[in-house]
Amino acid sequence: MTKVTIVGSGFIGRAWAISFARAGHEVRLWDHLPEATEGARGYIAGVLGDLAANELLRGQAPDEVLSRIAVVADLGEALAGATHIQENTPENRDIKRDIFSRIDAAAEPDAVIASSTSALLPSTFTEHLDGRHRCLVVHPINPPYLVPAAEVVPAPWTSPETIEKTRAFLISAGHAPLVMKRELDGFIMNRMQGALLEEAFRLVADGYASVEDVDIGIRDGLALRWSFMGPFETIDLNAPGGVRDYVERYQSIYSNIFPQMLRRVDWAGEVMKTVEADRRGKVPREKLVERQVWRDRRLMALAAHKTKSDEEFGK
Repeated sequence: MTKVTIVGSGFIGRAWAISFARAGHEVRLWDHLPEATEGARGYIAGVLGDLAANELLRGQAPDEVLSRIAVVADLGEALAGATHIQENTPENRDIKRDIFSRIDAAAEPDAVIASSTSALLPSTFTEHLDGRHRCLVVHPINPPYLVPAAEVVPAPWTSPETIEKTRAFLISAGHAPLVMKRELDGFIMNRMQGALLEEAFRLVADGYASVEDVDIGIRDGLALRWSFMGPFETIDLNAPGGVRDYVERYQSIYSNIFPQMLRRVDWAGEVMKTVEADRRGKVPREKLVERQVWRDRRLMALAAHKTKSDEEFGK
């Protein structure tokens, strides 16, 4: 059993706690707001039943997993003995510089210090640290207890040993790490998601498709393949001779389209009226939380299906 410390217990922090406790680790939750950690543990208790019903607790009972998650009021006590520390404070460089300074001064010398930031480069808040070699980003897709992919993003000074230790730790906890060779704005997943969103907003703003048509194209089209393979494997299997054959056949289509993609649409501009009206017509604002619960339960069912499929067919 490894000791893991979660610093910050909002949406991401409490989700990481579930993931690491399910993997058998002793998890300690700390937040500068004591009421936040108590609320997080209550939320976790409510989620574990659904995970058990979908066979997503590795055969464990909810109470067994919950027993590994403790709320600790003192940061130093929370960090004592931890080998992996996952920071989840707000997306603010100054806040992260401060909390990383506090963690680096109090943590065990060989502990990995990881940030869940989705936007800040690790070099911007770790350069000043004596232990900067053991600092990096581990950015999940929320919630990480249902979506295994997690980006491992090193700063220029992150040691190879830290990167490998983090990669191995994530795999052992059931995650699928994306190990970047060096830091880059947006990392990997937000850059790919951003490219798709840019085109989605353009298609709606320019009057080529409705919001629902775009969603159908992903939900009932591309995402069916993307739920079990990535873009490179997709094209490798979409031409008789594999990926090179695909490029030779179809690259001209995309080279023709690309110049049309070099114009941005302001997402918050006129097009937002159309997008928001469509979405609120389908899900009123007061029903968003209910729909989020529906989403997570569908993700649970998909995760359970993928686990069984991987076991049956081989990953």
